[in-house]
Amino acid sequence: MTGAGAGRLAVAVAAATALALTAGGPAAATTTASPDVRVVAHLDMAEGQRPENITLEPGGAADVTFAFSRQVARISPDGEVRVLATLPAPPAGARTPVLSEPFLGGIVRTDDRTLYFLYATGTSDLTGVWRLRPGGTPQRIAALPADSLPNGLALDRHSGRLYVADSALGTLWRVPVGGGTPVKWARAPELEPTGFLGANGIKIHGGAAWVSNLDRGTVLRIPIDCHGVAGPVETRATGLADIDDFAFTGTGDTLLAAINADNEVSSVRPDGSHTTVLTAADGLQGPTSLAVRGSTVYVASGAYFTDNDPNLLTARIERAE
Repeated sequence: MTGAGAGRLAVAVAAATALALTAGGPAAATTTASPDVRVVAHLDMAEGQRPENITLEPGGAADVTFAFSRQVARISPDGEVRVLATLPAPPAGARTPVLSEPFLGGIVRTDDRTLYFLYATGTSDLTGVWRLRPGGTPQRIAALPADSLPNGLALDRHSGRLYVADSALGTLWRVPVGGGTPVKWARAPELEPTGFLGANGIKIHGGAAWVSNLDRGTVLRIPIDCHGVAGPVETRATGLADIDDFAFTGTGDTLLAAINADNEVSSVRPDGSHTTVLTAADGLQGPTSLAVRGSTVYVASGAYFTDNDPNLLTARIERAE
């Protein structure tokens, strides 16, 4: 999370992936056709509708966290916004680490339609992992320290565990999906901030936790061994200043990264090289997070830097396996 010519996403991702796989080196993708880009919803900044993170519903709707309005919402395929829950406000005078305001971060969805998301308030009674069952009310299932800033959230469907990227403490926490006491799963200099936010987005992919570090502009890979223990940190990409969240395009290691301050989405290849594939010309306004389903990428823009037109858009991609 951070405050922040037309992209040619389908062709760029495909070309970059093909070059990386065949040449084994950096790909300088050239493009001749634009993708199908559609703005699903122009959101209401005055109502605090700045999307921070995103997870997808089977029917094509997107569930998002609105960073500073304490709301979880569902955006339908035709752009209708419905608030699912509003989190309780912290006491007057509470200050969230780094950001000062109460902050809603990562969100994931399980097959039983339950949503899990992160809330940070600077207070021990509210900061942590929250759950929202269909038709229910939000409940905190795991407490995190008041001085933490839980930001990215990932679900390991195989083990039934949630992984939390803490942007303030440079820590990855692990929590059972049923709730309980968080465990400090990984701590390393590569996860720490250098002035603003450290570990940010997180995904479980290919037997490892993949993490972005906003301040350092890196993508990291941390293996998960057969006992669930964290392996050594591997740096897989650099030079991605202000990277926020990211999403893999298939079963391989090609990913799309939201570059918040630059209003860009980059395709990052398995060798760490990267190419810009979407820009402000496509409608990006400080992209914060992405989700991929089939040949479509959903990109949420929080407009933290631009203060204009927070939105949700979709674009066509070609999956890289």
